[in-house]
Amino acid sequence: MSMQQTLFDKINAAISCSFLDVVNESHMHSRGEDSHFKVVAVSESFSGQRLLQRHRTINAILADELANHIHALAIHAYTPEEFAERQNEAPASPSCLGGSKFD
Repeated sequence: MSMQQTLFDKINAAISCSFLDVVNESHMHSRGEDSHFKVVAVSESFSGQRLLQRHRTINAILADELANHIHALAIHAYTPEEFAERQNEAPASPSCLGGSKFD
């Protein structure tokens, strides 16, 4: 199973999301390793939570992957209302400014 699918499955099992997307952005940052991902999670369970708590929730779900496999994880966690205000889109990730150890 791919790391992208593993992340999706773990979040999906832990949080009831009306929308969940896990994007592998490794091609923008590294060569040959699945190490950079973006998560867009939309859940009613985020209602009343500050952004930090939402991120902590996702980080706790993916603790093993973050400790052992993933270099970077962008998290965009919204309530359904917040996501609708954004016209159902998360911000685009910036281009990598760092070099690669392979360069």
